[in-house]
Amino acid sequence: MRRQHFEESSLRIQERFRELKKSSPEKLKSRLKLSWSNWGFGRESLAESAARLEKFGVSYIELHGNHYGPDLGYRVDETLKILSHHGLRVSGVCGMFSADNDLASNRAICRQAAIDYLRREVPFTREMGGAYLLVVPGAVGRPKAYDDVEFERSAETLAACAHWFTENGVKAAIEPIRSAETSLVHTVADAKRYLNTVNHPGVGHINGDVYHMQSEERHVGDAILDAGDQLVNLHFADSNRCALGDGSMDVCTIIRALYVIGFHEGDRFVTFEPLGPGGDPYPAMHGKPDKQKLDALVSTSIRYFRECEELVLADEAA
Repeated sequence: MRRQHFEESSLRIQERFRELKKSSPEKLKSRLKLSWSNWGFGRESLAESAARLEKFGVSYIELHGNHYGPDLGYRVDETLKILSHHGLRVSGVCGMFSADNDLASNRAICRQAAIDYLRREVPFTREMGGAYLLVVPGAVGRPKAYDDVEFERSAETLAACAHWFTENGVKAAIEPIRSAETSLVHTVADAKRYLNTVNHPGVGHINGDVYHMQSEERHVGDAILDAGDQLVNLHFADSNRCALGDGSMDVCTIIRALYVIGFHEGDRFVTFEPLGPGGDPYPAMHGKPDKQKLDALVSTSIRYFRECEELVLADEAA
């Protein structure tokens, strides 16, 4: 029996990784940078979350983009002090886009709220030393399209804000999200078309998410290769959006693909975001934290990823 299609893709990626290891072993000396998106910890304080990440050897944090108004969200000095105390650096900021601040909305007041949100969040990302700000072209939790021009309307709205990214040295990272959660930009190909439509040097990168990729892409590893240099961050969870090792995600193939595109070099991150299954993940930010379960979630996921990474790098046939 011939191999299944996904097996053929995985094998091609494995062969490319082995060629890289054989021809340029010096390029595999550094490891992938691991981060954790903290908004999934719910109403837990930043200090408690930072202590957990330090405890389990996570060096980077993706901060909840919680500046929903001028009087809301993390304060710069306090946040830097907490993170420094726990030896954490900021990978980036997770931009949060709901129906209230929707770049694609057919209501001008909602698009204006998205612009105002970015006006606050982009400079905050710079002050935190973050490399990227995640941007979602349409509201999460709104799978039904407003109309047939929302793609263009979203791109036009973001283009009006794009200069803030270049002025602050922050990458706008467009995240494709599965069609069960958003109405537009579901794949890497969609994200590239969106970036071309915005057509601004400040908006040129992609934030991948393996959970969405497994729903929308033909093959997660191939989608990573297709994103290539534009991929600046990759959200990670298992196939059920739970702790790594609790599902059936092909972690080793994903790791190989990341090394092939040089993702372990520079300011590029694998950021864990195990939010659990469901159509709208945003309610997780308001949940009451169970510290014991969150400890297990972090420790299990980080340990499993590093074990898979070492397994890939030690491949005797590579």
